[in-house]
Amino acid sequence: MPDYFPRQTIQWHQVEEPPAFRRLTLSLVETALITGLVLRLLRALTFLAGGRSLFLYIVAFLLGAVILVGMATAHLANFSLRRWVWRAPLFALVETVGEMGTSLLLIALHREPEGSVRADFHDWPSMSLRAFWQNELAICLWMLLLAAVIVIVRRSGMADGVEQAQADSILP
Repeated sequence: MPDYFPRQTIQWHQVEEPPAFRRLTLSLVETALITGLVLRLLRALTFLAGGRSLFLYIVAFLLGAVILVGMATAHLANFSLRRWVWRAPLFALVETVGEMGTSLLLIALHREPEGSVRADFHDWPSMSLRAFWQNELAICLWMLLLAAVIVIVRRSGMADGVEQAQADSILP
């Protein structure tokens, strides 16, 4: 069983090559760009298919939030807490770059929503700033919450029991 949220990043290095998803999550750029692309396409599809359905907007918002923090968590889980301080904000920045690149393509195809109308190229700078601050705030707050939970679990001794159980299951 892999050791998630290692104290030292050297702990997770293994002789065999990690699975494909794990290899993907090791790369900040790839993980963040894919997340941005998926989130922007989800938003565009929601506006395209939803019409004025409030239920669909709420479901899409929640799904987008889960994707955003899930992918950030999948990336951050490969590194020690000390590295999260710069990795989480950088993840949000790169994710926004991916999202806004997709947005430019959607604007060119006249498929990018901005409120109840289609976005135009002059809307893009304000959309970029808004997306950046929303993503930065969401990911950094999530990182702080996740780090607090990890520190509490480690200090309470619950993590030692899990690590001991893992070690016992590996030994003959």
